[in-house]
Amino acid sequence: MAARYLIFEDGTTFAGDGFGSPAVTFGEVVFNTSMTGYQEIITNQIYDNQIVTFTQPNIGGYGIQRNIYESIVPTIKGVIVRSLSNVATDNIRRLTLDQYLKQMNIPGITNIDTRAITHKLRDAGKPLKGSIVPVPDDHAFDQLHATVLTNQQVAQVSTPKPYPNPGVGMSVVVVDFGLKNGILRELSRRKCNVTVLPYNASADEILRLDPDGVVLSSGPGDPHYVKSSVLEMIRKVQEQVPLFGIGLGHELFALANGAQVIPLCVEHHGMNHPIKEIITDHIVYANQSEGYTVDWSTVDRSKLFVTYTDMIDSSVQGLRHRQYPAFSVQFFPDGAPGPDETDGLFDEFIDTMKRKEERR
Repeated sequence: MAARYLIFEDGTTFAGDGFGSPAVTFGEVVFNTSMTGYQEIITNQIYDNQIVTFTQPNIGGYGIQRNIYESIVPTIKGVIVRSLSNVATDNIRRLTLDQYLKQMNIPGITNIDTRAITHKLRDAGKPLKGSIVPVPDDHAFDQLHATVLTNQQVAQVSTPKPYPNPGVGMSVVVVDFGLKNGILRELSRRKCNVTVLPYNASADEILRLDPDGVVLSSGPGDPHYVKSSVLEMIRKVQEQVPLFGIGLGHELFALANGAQVIPLCVEHHGMNHPIKEIITDHIVYANQSEGYTVDWSTVDRSKLFVTYTDMIDSSVQGLRHRQYPAFSVQFFPDGAPGPDETDGLFDEFIDTMKRKEERR
């Protein structure tokens, strides 16, 4: 392995060894506390323009599997691990993580102090821009300071054209803001006939398909940079058909209904976050990947009420509309990776669509 370095915009340097692609990369550095599921994390579109540090010390032990991709072409900018394992633990021939990252032109760095990186990110209280480079010289830092990361991540990762995911059950439109395949898997398990539309689809384009319900998918970036026409679409659609927002879809649902969304001091990335359902006081553990949260004090209680909260920092994790059959959650109810304790929310969405259909 050749020497590689992680440098931060404040001048900090961490030395390690390179794996994956030898390319130089730039991105926002975050950390993920998941113990397993590195493939799902790397292929999750929510990490567009980000370099992910894994706090789990050893990564790569089970290779790359064919059936757990969260997207076909990952847009993550880099991977940081303490110790890289390049031997799969079973007798099935699989790509190693190193081989996969080479194929996808994604740089990685190992034999590096991920604990110190995690402490640095937590202490910073804000996202930090970083770069993986072969030499940490003045030129590398000049390039890092000059790099401007795009704020149009949703436009970059959303599907450019509609496509079907056929089924024989309820008809569901999924609006793709950076779709996580786990959402499609859960809808397919419930036999839904799914049509995926681009993020900028209008309410008329959605309703023309006569869906039984609409899902606002998860996705990357700051929700304030998503086109205002998307909020207008949400306001129109929620009046007509059941709506379910997930991740970024939850944040956009909140904005469309008058709440404010603010950045977190420390982003939530991991599958070990305890979540409380307010109405039952039931505690579940869920997969989260979020850099923003709904400001509880701005929730208009004549329109919305909070359904879930994070047990660690009391951030809003779920909302429901008082007048329309529309609800949302910040976490990933599909897991992938992580617990499936909250996948019943998809059943709740199906039941909501059936009740709406019965009243027609």
